[in-house]
Amino acid sequence: MEKIIINKKYFGSIDLPSTDAARRVFVSVTKAYAARKPMNIHLLFSPGKLKALQYYQVGGAWQELLDLELYIELGKVLRFDTVDAEKLKNSIELTNDIAHNHFNITKRLTLCNKKVKSISKAVYIFWDIENFSNIGSVFTDLIEKYEVPDHHIYMAANPDSLYLFKDEWEANLYDYGKSLKSFQFTKCDHGKNVADTVLLENFLALAPSHADIYLMTFDRELKERFESACDPSNNLYILEK
Repeated sequence: MEKIIINKKYFGSIDLPSTDAARRVFVSVTKAYAARKPMNIHLLFSPGKLKALQYYQVGGAWQELLDLELYIELGKVLRFDTVDAEKLKNSIELTNDIAHNHFNITKRLTLCNKKVKSISKAVYIFWDIENFSNIGSVFTDLIEKYEVPDHHIYMAANPDSLYLFKDEWEANLYDYGKSLKSFQFTKCDHGKNVADTVLLENFLALAPSHADIYLMTFDRELKERFESACDPSNNLYILEK
């Protein structure tokens, strides 16, 4: 939680994501409030950006939506009007048809190895793309939100799945300027070298500590194997259906 203290006065606290984007919004809003400047969405976006947001955005303009959500939360704590931000948020969601197309990972992630999150110094994603192939959601809800570097994203796929779905996966990744080769991707062999085993082996070889670990799979057995192998210092998040 981030305390909001302006001109030596404490207003409350807010859950602030540990990203540069969130920090920029926080600083911009609190500085404007301290200087008694007009509080409106022009603190977040330029006139040109506001005009562009009237049209479809590749990826659904999720960073802009996160910025707006944080701005609205700050408005609740500081008690300034956020009607313009709420209208823009609704407009973006309608324009991009997000209400129908987006699988919200954030609401389905569960911290499974402890009751309270501990301090972390890194973040990793282990992504069973065969079992959970919602690429847009992984980018908008995890990779972009927590600024996960490409080399901290482990993926694997078996030959049959790769043959069937590679073109589709690559097309979706292209929207974000990425390909399978952008990440720690392993093409598995037939037989015992299956994708979930490879991901677990990647995890064991990496042996992370004091890290946030996100496991993107619906495979119950793989979740249990990760939890058994996870160092107690890590925060292990699994995906619930």
